[in-house]
Order: sequence, then structure tokens, then C-alpha cells
Amino acid sequence: MSEPAKRVAVIGMGRMGGAMAVRLRDNGTEVVVYNRTRPKAERIADRSGAAVADSAREAADRADVVLVSLSDDTAVLDTYRGADGLAVGLRSDTVVVETSTIDPETARTHLPPLVEERGAAFLDAPVSGSVPAVEQGGLTFMVGGAAESLRRAQPVLDHLAGRVFHMGEHGAGAVMKLAVNAALYGLNQALSEALVLAERAGLPRDAAYDVFAASAVGAPFLNYKRAAFEHPEETPVAFGLDLVAKDLDLIQRLAARVGATVRQAEANDRVAREAIAAGLGDRDMSAIAAYLRR
Repeated sequence: MSEPAKRVAVIGMGRMGGAMAVRLRDNGTEVVVYNRTRPKAERIADRSGAAVADSAREAADRADVVLVSLSDDTAVLDTYRGADGLAVGLRSDTVVVETSTIDPETARTHLPPLVEERGAAFLDAPVSGSVPAVEQGGLTFMVGGAAESLRRAQPVLDHLAGRVFHMGEHGAGAVMKLAVNAALYGLNQALSEALVLAERAGLPRDAAYDVFAASAVGAPFLNYKRAAFEHPEETPVAFGLDLVAKDLDLIQRLAARVGATVRQAEANDRVAREAIAAGLGDRDMSAIAAYLRR
């Protein structure tokens, strides 16, 4: 007998959470959504046919798998805790999949007890990939937690993921996500500088980008960010510069705890904060190039 379809709650209707809810509904999954500001959840519900919960507690109570996608540690902890928090609504057979980019200590020591005291299972499972990757089912999940819990969540992740990596115990997924982002933000900075260098020396932006994409530095990042770099004023924000700065702070704090040197991240953080101070915080991460053009 086949396993019954999973009912899924998606908590957090930002760009990624909203896209996950739509993707799951498009694949026939029963989905309930929740957002602290209800109109965001209602817009996704109108688009996808998902149900809307009045609280994180209600959303969790109606699901077998709970996907969480929020902006930072404070938002995550506030959503789990309290009388109407996610944790109170969990049943013993529920798996919580925390996809937010958060401090590994939060994923290792603060969240698992809130979930496990209800008899439920917790996975820290941040993702690599932006909204187009969600829409194509091509996210990369980096998972920390028990292998059996991952097995139970896998049917849901399969609708969203191209690859799923089990990295180890609680916190391991969060560590891996920060390591990936440390490299990603370095690439974003290097590409921004190189593109502006070519432009200032008289080369057309699109021609220079053609060569970058075909050269040794060519990577999936260059392909899916091409429109953002070539036509920044016409391309929707995929990942905001303010969130880049948040992540770079987490990267440096992790590095300090484990005794790692991250000079590239320190430089990237300095430039990102300069760009934010110049009024670009709500722009896409590719706006580093726009800042360097000034």
C-alpha cells in the first residue's frame, strides 16, 4: 500500500515561502499557509488554492510536514514560541523542516527542544537556489537532523528539490548553508567588480557577460542572475541586499566561534553595508554592481 499524501503547512509567505506553497499546490499537495501579515498569505491562497490559517499553531495542527521560511532568527523563534506558536500545534507524527537561513546555534540548541517536546521531529534544512529554482523543482536542500525524519519529509522535498544532502545532526544544515553563502556572496562581489571594470573600459555590458558566462568563472549563479545584472531596473528582486548583510553577519559570527578566517566575507560585508547606507538595501543582491557604478 502506498504512503498517503502528505498535508503540508508553509509558514512565511516571503518570496521563497510563497513560491514553495505554489509549487506544492501545482503538484497536487494539500497546503495550508500562514503569514504574520495575513494579506500576503491570502494573495498566495488566491493564486494557488491553498488554505489560510489564522495562526502558526493552526497551520502546524493541520499538517504532516511543516515548512518554515522566514527572514531571520528573531522571526523564527517568535513563530515557534507562544500560545499561538508553531510548536504548540505540532502532533507526534509531524516533521518540521526549517528552511530559513539562521544561526547554527539556533538550529542546534533552541529549536529542536521546542519541537521534540511535542513528540514531533525537527530538521534544519536551508536551501540553495532562488525563486526560479523553486518553480522548477531544482532547489538544493542541506539537511541536519535524523535520517528517519528526513525519510518522512522526503516525499514533500522531492516536489521542490533537485538534490537533498543529509549533512549530519541538528545544525549541520545551517552550517553548510552559511558556507555556501560565503562563497556565493564572494562570487556576487567579484562578478559585480569585473562587470563594472569591463564597462568602465568601454565594453558593452551584455558582451562582457557573454564572456563571463562562457569562461572558467561560469557557474549556475551567472546564468540565473543574468537579467538582474544586465537589466537591474527591470528585473524583480530575488534576494535582497539587506538579507545579504544579515547572512554575512551570521557567517562572521560562525567563523569567530570555530576559529575560521573569512577575509572575503569581511570585505563583502563592508561593501554590502556601504550599498545599504546608499539606499540600496531593498534592491537585489546584484545591486552591488549598481553601487560600484556610482
